[in-house]
Amino acid sequence: MTGFARAEGHGDGYDWNWELRSVNARNLDSRFRLPPGFDCVESQARAAVQNRFKRGNVSLALTLKAVQRRGEFSINREVLAQVLALAEELREETGAQPPSIDGLLNVRGVIEQVEEEESADVRTRLKDAILASMETVLDGLKGARLEEGLRLTSAIAGHLDEIARLSGAAEATAAILPEALDRRLRERLKEVVSAEPSLSEERLAQEVALLVSKADVREELDRMAAHIASARELMEAGGAIGRRLDFLCQEFNREANTLCSKSADIELTRIGLDLKAAIEQLREQVQNIE
Repeated sequence: MTGFARAEGHGDGYDWNWELRSVNARNLDSRFRLPPGFDCVESQARAAVQNRFKRGNVSLALTLKAVQRRGEFSINREVLAQVLALAEELREETGAQPPSIDGLLNVRGVIEQVEEEESADVRTRLKDAILASMETVLDGLKGARLEEGLRLTSAIAGHLDEIARLSGAAEATAAILPEALDRRLRERLKEVVSAEPSLSEERLAQEVALLVSKADVREELDRMAAHIASARELMEAGGAIGRRLDFLCQEFNREANTLCSKSADIELTRIGLDLKAAIEQLREQVQNIE
């Protein structure tokens, strides 16, 4: 399922933000982009993602920026000596005035800031705060995916209703198929053996029975009805049902394929093709379901 969430945090001289994106996938695949020094967060982040989601490509990125750091300034004596030596050479060559103190201090590298090393307590506190905001962004994505799932509920229910309707039409067509096969076989036999004695009624009945048994799709339609009932039960139960619905789509498609291959009637074949189209539409929506 698709979704996006973002969360920000501030503390101990840092600003940070989490960005979380999710796109459709058959299984769960998590990817993390973390700043240096925070690799230890990945294992906890991965566990938190797995606890909330079962499907989807999930990308989680942390951006961290220092906004207030304490430290002392010092002069890099080696760089300053090089700058003064160069200034003296230029003064001798050109007669220029010696550089001012302000000018020397503005030379890059002359002034350095020695940052105060963070204590273990500060580092732990910062890590805990970042992990807390990560929980917030994960909850945000879960909520967004839940809203999408609720919107898809009516669409999936509509596809199941269409599959049920087409299955009913196929059952009605299959019910009159034996009579149609009997009539069709008799008409063809009359054309073939018009000049010869016709087959006995017993032999004709055997041929019709054989054709009917080969074209009997009641078993496929019974299984189709059972799969429809299972899908509706899953929708009512809720939870992580995407994979099970995906499996049912495969079963739907298998029955529709068998129905089309056994069909000896144009109308039944047309219904079978419409069934396959409705099942494919259902399958595409199921890919968005966790």
